Amino acid sequence: MVIKDLEDYAKENHVPIMEHDGIEFLTNYIKEHEEIKNILEIGCAIGYSAIRMAIIRDDIHVTTIERDQERYLKAIENVKAFHLDDRITILFQDALEVELDDKYDLIFIDAAKSQYIKFFEKFTPLLSVNGVVFSDNLLFHGYTKQKERIESKNLRQLVQKIRKYIAYLEENPDYITKFYKIGDGIAVTKRR
Repeated sequence: MVIKDLEDYAKENHVPIMEHDGIEFLTNYIKEHEEIKNILEIGCAIGYSAIRMAIIRDDIHVTTIERDQERYLKAIENVKAFHLDDRITILFQDALEVELDDKYDLIFIDAAKSQYIKFFEKFTPLLSVNGVVFSDNLLFHGYTKQKERIESKNLRQLVQKIRKYIAYLEENPDYITKFYKIGDGIAVTKRR
């Protein structure tokens, strides 16, 4: 199995994975910061980004959380195919119910967009001293920057929650965030 197989499967089965530019930005960041060894990912899907992060270096361990059983089982299969089951731990649970006590050098938030603030508040106490939080999908296909009214009520509410998260990051007195128009919009957040 190769990475392209995962990308093809995701496309054929409508599984949301990081856009190409976004995953390249994330993996290059990890390559440039060798102190990143322990990673927490919220939103595993089929294991694509967890695998992409783990294959960077042999000293990287990824703990990833997925609540959808079908995707969780597919992620296990994919992680085994890449022989990474000793370095990727997949938890089948709702992220807001998971109890962890490890410290993480990088926390990657890429799950239910409406829960980003809750994820951030729940997991940042687990951030190592110089740790970083990556948040994906902040442009949300251009909707968060759109001025005209969004017709779909559900989509409108989701976009409002993402905008609220962006404002939360911008105004957070304890953290400093840089926003990047890469992939579907990425925020990189560190402690002040």
